[in-house]
Amino acid sequence: MTVLIDPPNWPGPHDLLWSHLVSDISLDELHAFAAELGVPPRAFDRDHYDVPETVYDRAVALGAEPVSSQTLVKRLIAAGLRRRRRLVS
Repeated sequence: MTVLIDPPNWPGPHDLLWSHLVSDISLDELHAFAAELGVPPRAFDRDHYDVPETVYDRAVALGAEPVSSQTLVKRLIAAGLRRRRRLVS
């Protein structure tokens, strides 16, 4: 299993900082890990889950690999799992 999590550096709802949770293996692996972590499906956004700082330590304890945001994106792209938002003209 290779689930990655970046530091909770992104401001978001509820005055919390947020992390991104991804897999560089498959979306199935990512969804299974998120379910085990207790992250609701609504937190999924194209290729990642947005998770609050309150679950960061538990994600790492369950096996998520802490990486920088830059490394997370590079590994997601290298795995062919990056899904960019389509611009509508």
